[in-house]
Amino acid sequence: MQTVTSLLLFVIALESATSFSWSQPPLVPELAKNQSSSSPQPSLSSTSPGPSPQKREPWDFIRFVKQSSKFVSLPKPPTKPSTIKPGDTLFSPLASSFSWGPLDDVVMGGVSSSTFNNKSGQWNGYVTDKNSGGFIGIRTTPFNKALDMSLCKGVEFTLKNVGDKKLKAVVRDSTDFNGICWTDIIGSNGNALSGILKKSKDNEVKLRVPFEGLVPTIFARTVPDQELKKDNIVAFQLVYSKFFYDGDLNPDFTVGAFSLDLVEVKAY
Repeated sequence: MQTVTSLLLFVIALESATSFSWSQPPLVPELAKNQSSSSPQPSLSSTSPGPSPQKREPWDFIRFVKQSSKFVSLPKPPTKPSTIKPGDTLFSPLASSFSWGPLDDVVMGGVSSSTFNNKSGQWNGYVTDKNSGGFIGIRTTPFNKALDMSLCKGVEFTLKNVGDKKLKAVVRDSTDFNGICWTDIIGSNGNALSGILKKSKDNEVKLRVPFEGLVPTIFARTVPDQELKKDNIVAFQLVYSKFFYDGDLNPDFTVGAFSLDLVEVKAY
């Protein structure tokens, strides 16, 4: 029964993704990739000598469904968003109205994998660029109510054991599964946009993500002519990725084991 429910939720996610008109991104990137791969390929004898291509790992469709179905917002009557003020705590392992779950490159056909413990805030995983992948992420599950953050300048993430990693911090103002990702780059050297970095005890850093200047992206490509709806914030996301956007790569990205702690998320 649980598997059937997950599949139904997945179908709903695909249907909601069609509501966005910009360039019609593929609903299931890996399926689109598989269809295109059915076209004739040049024989090995017709290609110039070079390194052997990396062997492609099987795509784990079941893991894809299990992960992606957690982030589907079922249709419900409209409700008034919760008003958020600067200084309000949005998430901590001790108290929160929402939870986080992993959303890794399996959604694009990759084989990276991670887990998140909502009771401790620990995010662990293993990232690899096999199958043209190269990212792991965590995303908030659907809120009971959207957040009206019109009174706020942005979101502050407190992270522990970041090291030299650079992450993408994402704010979402749409419940579409493949909706706009309002993105900033954060890490131990500060933010790409604000440059704000506060260090505290026990290897903790406080990184502020200002709403002003966030980059609207889909599938790591910038999207023109968008405006953030600060009165309808519906999700947050953190991603450790090989890719930034528009072809730019993360210069500090490395494959292998990954671990950090999400200590707190606050409005400011």
